Amino acid sequence: MFESLLTPAAWLAALGIFALRVVDMSLDTLRLLFVVRGRKWIAWVLGFCQSVVFVIAITTVLSNLDNPLNIVGYAAGFATGNVVGMWIEERLAIGHVKLSIVTTGLGASLSAALRQGGFAVTEIPARGKDGAVSMLSVSVLRRDVHRVDAIVHETDPAAFVIAEDVRPLRRGFWRA
Repeated sequence: MFESLLTPAAWLAALGIFALRVVDMSLDTLRLLFVVRGRKWIAWVLGFCQSVVFVIAITTVLSNLDNPLNIVGYAAGFATGNVVGMWIEERLAIGHVKLSIVTTGLGASLSAALRQGGFAVTEIPARGKDGAVSMLSVSVLRRDVHRVDAIVHETDPAAFVIAEDVRPLRRGFWRA
């Protein structure tokens, strides 16, 4: 039995299953993110492609259960595909993010700096644990989050920032 595990064919089969599973799970991760963002047609296409790849991968594993490397390749491809899908999604940076920024005493200057950077800001006076604060609401494209964060850090390094994924419904200022 162990001799069969040392053949190039056994390793190539496991590697092929691994690659199929990486593609399958990367597509699955991206599909799920597009579903959450309401992108129906992209989710449909990704789901279709993912299903085809999944059927090929699982059929290959189940028809060759005598090679335990296939099972290892399947499991390793599943785990790796999740991470690869997340990495791809981060690079695509599709969607919008609402940033809530809490600052003490620097709300006006931070708002001005963000507006000068081309971002729309809503200023809200608020009360925090230690007194008056300014709460700033900034909705941006995901690809711009790092730019906003740099402006915030440069203007008020002590500011508290929260990011939430959002789906815009209508109107408003969206930097395109």
